[in-house]
Amino acid sequence: MRHLVAVLAAVLLLPLLTAPAAARRDVDFAGAVSMKGCSGSVVRPPGAGPDEPALVLTNGHCVRLMDPGEVVVDAEGGRTFTLLSRDGEGTLGTLRADRLLYATMHGTDLALYRLTSTNSEVEALGTRVLELSTTRPGEGADIRVVSGYWHEVYSCHVDGFVHELREGPWVWHGSMRYTSRCDTRGGTSGSPVVDVSTGRVVAVNNTTNEDGERCTRDNPCEVDAAGAVTVRPGARYGQPVHGLAPCLVGGGRLDPTAAGCALPRPPVRR
Repeated sequence: MRHLVAVLAAVLLLPLLTAPAAARRDVDFAGAVSMKGCSGSVVRPPGAGPDEPALVLTNGHCVRLMDPGEVVVDAEGGRTFTLLSRDGEGTLGTLRADRLLYATMHGTDLALYRLTSTNSEVEALGTRVLELSTTRPGEGADIRVVSGYWHEVYSCHVDGFVHELREGPWVWHGSMRYTSRCDTRGGTSGSPVVDVSTGRVVAVNNTTNEDGERCTRDNPCEVDAAGAVTVRPGARYGQPVHGLAPCLVGGGRLDPTAAGCALPRPPVRR
């Protein structure tokens, strides 16, 4: 009898012992787009309805190399994007933007375009609009960097967060550093960084220390709160986006003064 009880207990415990610690999402090319020289993704804030204008997230430097301190809000932004199929082997069509809602390389490196298509119209093409995360993932989180430009998915983990990342004249705060398996390259700029546990976009891929140089263009360096500089040759980085969703106030509009919005604001003109 005691042997039978032990066997039954082992059988009952087996699902608990083998179950994953957290739910995992399959990360494919859903929402991924290709653009000239860069990657991007179709995104929405939590709670956005199907008839809201769809948005494309990428880097500020994929718009153009911007001046330090420059912030663009609600500007003309005609641009086209190629929407990838979910398997990454084909394309689903061309998406068009009518406004550049936001772009900067000051404090962060991101840009957001408003499309002429709604969320439901994009998803009707056979894909999924990705949701923006409102929280920063922890160190060690399992992530995927999805490049629409190269049709590649890079798999790694969050290695840590950086107080300041300096590259030439630009300074970015709170940058995410990846473990080395995400060996991203030119053209992956603007790729969404997806948290495998939630399927949400937690960052936008933006730079690599390519040559081991110190704080030069294409060779960012890390600066801690005390001002100490660390150079990590080959390190890859992205810019977290958890402060972006509160800035989106509906109707395809972005307000950098909205409550909870953590985006850098345009400089005050005197």
